[in-house]
Amino acid sequence: MNTKKIAELKQWMVDAQADLAYITDPGHVAYFSGYESDPHERILALFIPLEGDPFLFTPALEVEEAQHSAWQYDVFGYLDSENPWDIIAELLKKRTKVGQIAIEKNALTVERLEALAQRFPASQFIDATPTIQWLQLIKTESEIKKLLAAGDWADVAFEIGFQAIKENATEQEVIAEIEYQLKKRGVSAMSFDTMVLAGENAANPHGTPGNTKIKPNELVLFDLGVVWDGYCSDATRTVAFKEPTDFQKEIYQIVLEAQLAATNAVKPGVTAAQIDAVARDVISSYGYGEYFNHRLGHGIGTTVHEFPSLVAGNDLVIEEGMCFSIEPGIYIPGKVGVRIEDCVYVTKDGAKNLTQTPKELQIIE
Repeated sequence: MNTKKIAELKQWMVDAQADLAYITDPGHVAYFSGYESDPHERILALFIPLEGDPFLFTPALEVEEAQHSAWQYDVFGYLDSENPWDIIAELLKKRTKVGQIAIEKNALTVERLEALAQRFPASQFIDATPTIQWLQLIKTESEIKKLLAAGDWADVAFEIGFQAIKENATEQEVIAEIEYQLKKRGVSAMSFDTMVLAGENAANPHGTPGNTKIKPNELVLFDLGVVWDGYCSDATRTVAFKEPTDFQKEIYQIVLEAQLAATNAVKPGVTAAQIDAVARDVISSYGYGEYFNHRLGHGIGTTVHEFPSLVAGNDLVIEEGMCFSIEPGIYIPGKVGVRIEDCVYVTKDGAKNLTQTPKELQIIE
């Protein structure tokens, strides 16, 4: 439970004249409460009133687990046969003033917003999303330790995946081996769907792994991460199966140069846009700028994609304690795809990687 951050959110509520914060994104619920859950289609919510104690609202089948988590306040639940919004309305009317309500506009569905508004027709709604993003932006020493631990498991995943590469093994078979071996070792969840993309498939930045077989003299792209102690990892490596072509080596070395240059550019005082430009300028200088078609990076923490974006036009000033990915790539359709990614944490004079798997081109024999 993050008492300090709840207090900071309440201070913002004072300034914004909000009587109640309704937190519904599962990652944000976990960030404030310490209770991790994927409620699927059911309702999981954290209610933080300006006056009075906060409380969790969960499906009935999760109440006991939430009560035994790090959460120190009340937990209420609902059965599938009950209307959760009627129960929420009754709880709020008994416990707190409900005037202006702070919500997460980027996470709350229209259906659920309308259900809340129907029960509190006099209420107005304001967006708490930017504030929550800022609260999460600077990681504590404890959070960085958790991110480093999650990064260690990503390194283990790479090792398993590289060992699983063999001729005619499919992308899905390699993924299955990675996730099976991790679960055997105690990792309960990946932070996103593991990607293993072979050959031309790697030229699609967000490709879908399938039954494509790994062939000699091809590159294989791994993009993966785990959830460990509530925090995520995210890293990408591209390796060669058997000897790569000179063209594949050339593209790889350009991406590696861009990734290292951008990492070396990270320090307090530079902007997110400047870091993006460092990597982009390297790739453009070799004539491949049009094939680097996504942002350089994103924040990471209790969810795999957090604020901020490292992208042109973002003048956010980098500060010590921020954590984000650096993941340049070149994707030439029908020919080759290469991405190299580490997440880093910002120190007082630079940045350190959260994953340690070597970035020089590995050739799997």
